[in-house]
Amino acid sequence: MTSSLIEAVDIEAPVSVSWALWQDVERWPSFLSHVHHVERIDATTFAWQVSLPGADKQFVAELTEVIAEERIAWRTTQGVHHAGVVTFHRLSETRSRVTLQIEYDPKGFIEHVGALTNLDSVLANYDLGQFQALAERDAVTLRSLTGE
Repeated sequence: MTSSLIEAVDIEAPVSVSWALWQDVERWPSFLSHVHHVERIDATTFAWQVSLPGADKQFVAELTEVIAEERIAWRTTQGVHHAGVVTFHRLSETRSRVTLQIEYDPKGFIEHVGALTNLDSVLANYDLGQFQALAERDAVTLRSLTGE
């Protein structure tokens, strides 16, 4: 059984700010609540350590597509089956929308229950809210530094 989710958040920050935050691997654990550590192996490959309800996971993922300020796509190469894409949409000069799409293969009772009860969507929405707060804070900081 493969599960998928699509979630989006509108952000009071330009696409450039949203993009800069998401592409900074070291900042992922600051807005992805279940991610404990991400280590860059090479230019396109990363080792992840995550903790989800009922399961700790480690896997390796590779970037499959990176288009600056538009999209970042990935898939796992070792460990759990997981693939996704984050897209960045310009709503105005000062607003953007970030959309997260994930496909994964739930393993075990807890992960199946999470998929069936939409707990995965709740977690994704929480993480996007954390991302929104950081991106909006970064946008305010950038405006104050540039005098806008």
